[in-house]
Amino acid sequence: KTDAGLYTCDIGTDVAKSKVSVQEKPTEVTKKLEDKTSPAGQDISLSCELSRADVNIRWYKDSKAIRKSQKYDLQQEGTRATLIIRDSTVKDS
Repeated sequence: KTDAGLYTCDIGTDVAKSKVSVQEKPTEVTKKLEDKTSPAGQDISLSCELSRADVNIRWYKDSKAIRKSQKYDLQQEGTRATLIIRDSTVKDS
């Protein structure tokens, strides 16, 4: 149910109207990413928590978009977004 709509105060001899619109709060990161150090060859998992679920997440490395592949696994469950870097190498730093 939404609170947005046209509200009316009617006293019989006069009417006052108000249009109400409710804007959703912007999504925020509630738990930030943590720096990781890992030996080469291991999978690395990076996770962050968001203030709400069902948000479109985009991951980047050095400003370049990361897409799901054999190298990267992108997961989203509820308010948690996780990036898994498979078989890490020095180039992943």
